[in-house]
Order: sequence, then C-alpha cells, then structure tokens
Amino acid sequence: MASLVLLLVFLVVMVVVGVWGMRKTSTLNDFFLGGRSCGPWMSAFAYGTTYFSAVVFIGFAGKQGWGFGFNALWIGVGNAILGAMLAWILLAKRTRRMTQNLNTMTMPEFLEARYDSDHIKMIAAVLIFVFLLPYSASVFKGLGHLFESTFHISFDFALIILVGITGIYLVLGGYSAVTVTDFIQGFIMLGGTIAMVIVVVVKAGGFTEAITVAQANYEVHVPLAQQPSILTIASLVFMTSFGTWGMPQMVQKFYAVKDESVINKAAVITTIFALVIGVCAYFTGVLSHVFFDLETVPRLADGSINYDLIIPTLLTTQMPELLLAIIMILVLSASMSTLASMILVSSSSITIDLYKGYLKKDVSEKTSVAMMRVLSAIFILCSYLISKLQIGFIVTLMSLSWGVLSGAFMAPYILGIFSKKVTKAGAYAGLYSGVACAIILTLTMGAANSPLAASIAMVVPFFVVPIVSAFTPKVSEEVVNKAFDNIGKK
Repeated sequence: MASLVLLLVFLVVMVVVGVWGMRKTSTLNDFFLGGRSCGPWMSAFAYGTTYFSAVVFIGFAGKQGWGFGFNALWIGVGNAILGAMLAWILLAKRTRRMTQNLNTMTMPEFLEARYDSDHIKMIAAVLIFVFLLPYSASVFKGLGHLFESTFHISFDFALIILVGITGIYLVLGGYSAVTVTDFIQGFIMLGGTIAMVIVVVVKAGGFTEAITVAQANYEVHVPLAQQPSILTIASLVFMTSFGTWGMPQMVQKFYAVKDESVINKAAVITTIFALVIGVCAYFTGVLSHVFFDLETVPRLADGSINYDLIIPTLLTTQMPELLLAIIMILVLSASMSTLASMILVSSSSITIDLYKGYLKKDVSEKTSVAMMRVLSAIFILCSYLISKLQIGFIVTLMSLSWGVLSGAFMAPYILGIFSKKVTKAGAYAGLYSGVACAIILTLTMGAANSPLAASIAMVVPFFVVPIVSAFTPKVSEEVVNKAFDNIGKK
C-alpha cells in the first residue's frame, strides 16, 4: 500500500509540473531549451539525472556488480570525474558560446553551421532518432522489470503506466517541466540511494562484514578465469564516462545554461551528485554476492544468470516496504528524467532539423511546438514497442546506442569547438567511421564485448577526422571566424 500511495503522489506531482510547464512554453526555444535560462542547480541536476537511469540501477549495477566485484566501483568514480566534472570544465563554456554564435539549438544544427554543410544535419538527425530508440527502450525495460518485481504486475502493464506518465508531463511542459522535475527527482535519487546502501549494509552485517563477505563470495561465484580483464573494466569506464561527451541529450544541457557563471558551480554540484549515485548503485550491485549464491541468483530459462533481475530481486527481498517504495520512486525518477531528455532531443531531430531545416523553413512557432509534442508522443510509443519485445540485455542495448551516437558525434563536435582546422569532409568521415565501427564491432565481438566495441567506435574518429581534414578543403574563413568569435576568452 505504501508503494502505491507514494507512486500516485509522485505521478500527480509530475503531471502538475507538466501543466505548469505548458503555461511557460510558447516558443520552440522554450520547449527545447527552456529559454536558455537554467541556473547552476537546475543545470547540474538536469545533467546528473539524465546521466543516471534504470539502466545504471538495474542493468549495470546488477551485471557489473556481480561480474566485476569491487572493480565495478571504478565505473562510478570514472562517471563522476570524467563524465561529469571534466565535461563541464572542458566543454560547457565553448559549447555555449559557439552555439550562440551560430544560433543553433541542436547537435545536427551545430554540425551543419560549423562545417557549412547542407546534408550533415539530415544524416545526424536520422541517426539520433533511430539510435536513441534502443537506449530509450532499455530504460523502459529496466523500469518494467522493477515494477514487475515491486508491484507484482505484468511487465506489459508496467510499461503502459510508465509510457503514459512520461508522455503526459513531457509532452505538456517541454524542457521547463523537465528541469523542474529533474530538480525534484535529483533529491529523491540522492536520499533514496544513500538509504538503500545503508539498509543493504546493515542487512549484510555491517560495513566491514559486508565488504569481507562480498569479496570472498565473489571469488567463489566468479572464478578467476571468468573475472574481467583490466581492458574490459577500462573500456566500460571509458564508454560510460567519455561516451556522454558526444551524446546529444547531454550536450543539450550546456546550450541551456543561463550564463557562464553557472558553469563552475554546476560542475561541482554535478560531480558530487554523480559520485554519490554511481558509487552507491554499483556498491549495492557488488553486495548482491552477500545475498545470493549460485543456486539462488535469478536465472533465465536457459540457465544463464538474469542480470536484469538481480537488483530488483535483492530490493524486494531485503528492503522494508516503505524504503522499497522510496527506492522504486528513485529509480523511476532517474529513468523519467533520462527518458525526457532523450525524447526531447529525438523529437527535435525531426521537427527542428528535418522539417524546419529542409521541408518548410518558415513554419510558425506554434506549429513547431505542436510538432515537437506529437513527435515526442510517437517516440515514446516506439520505445514502448521495442522494450515490449524484450530484445537483448539492457547493457547491450545501451552500449549499441552509446557506441553509435558518441562514435558519430564526439569527434566532429569536440574537435570542432577546439580546432579551426577540421573540414567538412573530416566531419563526415568522423561521423561515418564512428557509426560503422559501433555497428560492425558490436555484431562481430558479441554482447559481452559491447562496451569495448562502443569505446573503439568513440576513439577511431579522433584519428580519422584530423587525417581527412589535412587533405581536404577548409571550411570558409567567414564561417570559421563566426563560429570562433569570442571563443577561448575569459
């Protein structure tokens, strides 16, 4: 009963915020970027809550906590230092200035303006819409498993509830509603995550006992030959940390900050947030070795371990009802914020980048906002259909999306804000090589090596782009000077 009451209260609040956000949303800039008016706390929590979702709490914490043992904690630390702090420090100021210089709101628009290309925006927009779908579906899939375990309702019905509520508050309120809900959800995530760790540690016999037993059991449950190599661990840290640098829904947060004074404060807040959430999530996953053995760990029909159910099963069997309800809201909060950001970016790829960019450039603000709302709903529906099919593991779905999108955009975007020498051909070559590497390597290397495949796909374009740029025509001086106006100055 406590779970249902808290869930209803949470969902009502989300709908109310959506209605409030609708009143503040009259232009496309309002709907997509909240009028570029976000302060440090809103910006930091928007970044942090978009970063962490059910994929981390359910898929990654379960699979890597069980398979990596305490080495999984390096993922959480890497996410905080590399994925959060360094991203804000190195990228935020240049990104905000250059997108304002070029008057762009999306990643595809930025690439078009920065490289003076007529077609790169179309290609980028299609990639975003298509490959954010499996990422979004992986989030819905993780949430569905948690709801199934917590409320003992069917996976399909859980998905319908999640799809409906996410659609209502996002479609109504746009980015303004998303930032407010992110702020609320961020505090829920912090409190719920800390409480979750405290209870699990107490149940395991105290901090020292929990660590000792978890490590001893890990060595029994995962023989040395099956334990991950340093390369595997490093590739996962790299993928989940640096991968965010090229993800359009993460970069969007830099566009929306109110002014540059926000950036340093947001960097500190985001780092602390990410460190708490990441370390606590993976630490809980590691402690699954205290509560499960090889006989009791959840398994699939073929006898293999069902990593997606390790954390949901641990929580439902060890948490008191009220805390379980809070943790369920925590995971729901993390996932809804991530979904909202992905859906906004995906719908913008069609409305802003394709429709307004190529088909009807003089479309009104009212029509543009209406299109964003409709396409947001369509994207949610498509994500629901993919997650309903339950194709593959959560981590594999996420790795494919991260590999393709970060592989495609990271090098053209990052090199483009730091170097005037990158050419249009170099940007195309980086985009194509990243996508090709991610897809081919994920298919050939298998699900177990999908993080390594994604990491390679992110690195390769950083060699391809400069090499191709060295032998191809430069972008016009006028375009480059406009893009780099005031860049690098304090």
